[in-house]
Amino acid sequence: MNSKDYIKNAVKTESIDFKSMDERLSKDGLKRLLHAGMGLSTEAGEFLDALKKHIFYGKELDRVNLAEEMGDVFWYCAIVASELGINFEDVMDKNIEKLKARYGEKFSEEKADSRDLTKERDILEKQNFQ
Repeated sequence: MNSKDYIKNAVKTESIDFKSMDERLSKDGLKRLLHAGMGLSTEAGEFLDALKKHIFYGKELDRVNLAEEMGDVFWYCAIVASELGINFEDVMDKNIEKLKARYGEKFSEEKADSRDLTKERDILEKQNFQ
């Protein structure tokens, strides 16, 4: 397949119902979550870039920068928490409860491969993250 045919076929799967997207984006809460999602992705990329520079380019690992990027991630997580009406403690507690359901007291590859997603979802829904 040549690139022209690939592009022609790929764009057939693009969602182009822009009117519906505009309606969904008209909600300020969704805009806040989109802002936070974009920011989380950006900050995660900056964190990974610092690791890449250390691992592949031999630069000194800049732990101060890593901590700064972690703080930036927290900032965007705070926007998400505010918009969802939740607090970090509840999210942290449910995350640990979910991980214990998945792994018990210790990680194993076997347990990672045989997750009970229904059980994990039930744990998370008890917190009312909806």
